[in-house]
Amino acid sequence: VQLQESGPGLVKPSQTLSLTCTVSGASITTNYYYWNWIRQPPGKGLEWMGAITYSGSTYYSPSLKSRTSISRDNVENTVYLQMNSLKPEDTAVYYCHANGPAVGYWGQGTQVTVSS
Repeated sequence: VQLQESGPGLVKPSQTLSLTCTVSGASITTNYYYWNWIRQPPGKGLEWMGAITYSGSTYYSPSLKSRTSISRDNVENTVYLQMNSLKPEDTAVYYCHANGPAVGYWGQGTQVTVSS
């Protein structure tokens, strides 16, 4: 399974971030797979942001829920992340991650910098 994140590298404060995770090698509707967004700010640890499941259910980190939306396109086999009201502290490498029964896959990550 391969995951490829894409999106703008630079976003201004208060704007909305839109990231795409293009999946190949497996369908995003494959049973029991969860498709996660995870980020890592500079000098900090990984932060789970949320997930969309194989059935389309979504789950969010409580601290980010009010600003985050995860969706998918089954035809394009793509998962999306939207985050609004961006702040400089949202600067991070954003990763797409898939976990299924006893397996996990990571994208290479995409750098997002929030700055005016």
